[in-house]
Amino acid sequence: MSDIFNVYCDESCHLEHDHQTAMVLGAIWCPLDKSREIAVRLREIKQKHGLTPQFEVKWTKVSPAKTGLYLDLVDYFFDDNDLHFRALIVPDKSKLRHDAIPGQDHDIWYYKMYFDMLKVIFRPDARYRVYLDIKDTQGAEKVVKLHDVLCNNMYDFSRNVIERVQLVHSHEIEQLQLADLLIGAISYLNRGLQGSQAKEALVARIQERSGYNLTKTTLYREDKVNLFRWRASEV
Repeated sequence: MSDIFNVYCDESCHLEHDHQTAMVLGAIWCPLDKSREIAVRLREIKQKHGLTPQFEVKWTKVSPAKTGLYLDLVDYFFDDNDLHFRALIVPDKSKLRHDAIPGQDHDIWYYKMYFDMLKVIFRPDARYRVYLDIKDTQGAEKVVKLHDVLCNNMYDFSRNVIERVQLVHSHEIEQLQLADLLIGAISYLNRGLQGSQAKEALVARIQERSGYNLTKTTLYREDKVNLFRWRASEV
């Protein structure tokens, strides 16, 4: 029987006119049969720090008072061999010229980037269930389109590899919260932001544990923290 994996996706600064330079798309994935065990462990870390299991971990919530919690979550990610992370970094959206490519607009480009982010994760002999955080009212339409794009690019017309692409609420999914944390750290660094000691401590811990500076493309087969720095000239 093929392996089944859950893939938890999130994004930072992905809108076309949000006045942000860098965009990051990212995903955490793990075996389906390990997903509950991982979620329980992540809730236990919250409780260790005096929080309820329902506390939602988010990059925007990182503060000096909770630095220990977030460092523990980052360390748990690196210590658990069943957890993996992949991110695609677009360093400067202002360089995008969609009108130079026939038939392309920001939405079409966005789906292309999502496929580029996820294609390294997918194996043809495994099965995947992809979960995205609900962000806006267009979510349902986005999920249908993304599922079509992923399957067509994988020649998975029967949807045997990518079984589902589904919207979920991040406050209910521990792995999605962890993905938000890692994506937020990478976005913070690649946007050149400064001024938060707590956030800079998390960025430094991820750099230390991964062995990467988080601004460059890693080896294609890197399995723990896999990064791809995309450039507009590659369109």
